[in-house]
Amino acid sequence: MSRPSRSAPAAKRLIALDGRASRPGQVWLVGAGPGDPELLTLKAARVIGTADVIVHDGLVSSEILDMAPSGARLIDVAKRKSRHTLPQDDINALLVALAQQGLTVVRLKGGDPFIFGRGGEELAACRAAGIDCQVVPGVTAALAAGAGAGAPLTHRGAAQSVTFVTGHAAHGDPDLDWAALARPNQTVVIYMGLSTAGLIADRLTTAGRDAATPALIVVNASRADEQRLPTRLGQLAETAAGLSGPALLMVGEAMALAQASQISDAVPARVFA
Repeated sequence: MSRPSRSAPAAKRLIALDGRASRPGQVWLVGAGPGDPELLTLKAARVIGTADVIVHDGLVSSEILDMAPSGARLIDVAKRKSRHTLPQDDINALLVALAQQGLTVVRLKGGDPFIFGRGGEELAACRAAGIDCQVVPGVTAALAAGAGAGAPLTHRGAAQSVTFVTGHAAHGDPDLDWAALARPNQTVVIYMGLSTAGLIADRLTTAGRDAATPALIVVNASRADEQRLPTRLGQLAETAAGLSGPALLMVGEAMALAQASQISDAVPARVFA
């Protein structure tokens, strides 16, 4: 059960505090994993239990937030496409300010802090301010998506490498090495790629990747409402149409092993013949 009533008031109280403690606190950048609380690491669970304040993403599940101490304050800094509760620079400043007040701050991030999570920027901001900052890795969504679908990211004879890329850039289309990504016998995992699925498929096929290459789209990996849609590179845009939520596009020969999930009739699964 989530505790939304604690988040907004806590944010106002904490941001309003002034001054520094005689002894600075500490910031923990903690990976909350893809959503299933059972995929949280033991260290992450222990650190969450020590928090004075938790600054969390919107994708962190309520079950994980409920592991916080009863007196901990929760601050939601959820990011959504084109809509941020706080700009990243303000989040960096908030972490520093809270630690300077002597608090143990847990920055709880979906997946892994260093896989498209801007954890590096937050770590750099803490270091620049002289704040002790430790990192606890988390299970990134690609690992959970592949495991849940029974589709290995690497596989002898089918995928000798795996590459994680982002499906959107800060300005314009993603600037990727399409020729390298188009080589066969590798898995390419695209984070945040639903809205650019057609462009990604076009760039990969133009660069030489076979349109018949197996592909998989996973929405809400590891959660109760997870959707898994096996498809082909050439049908990537068609399969992605109408989907929403945090999603991964996974392209590569090893995706031929993917199993579809039971989903609504409105989103038919494309299963390989």
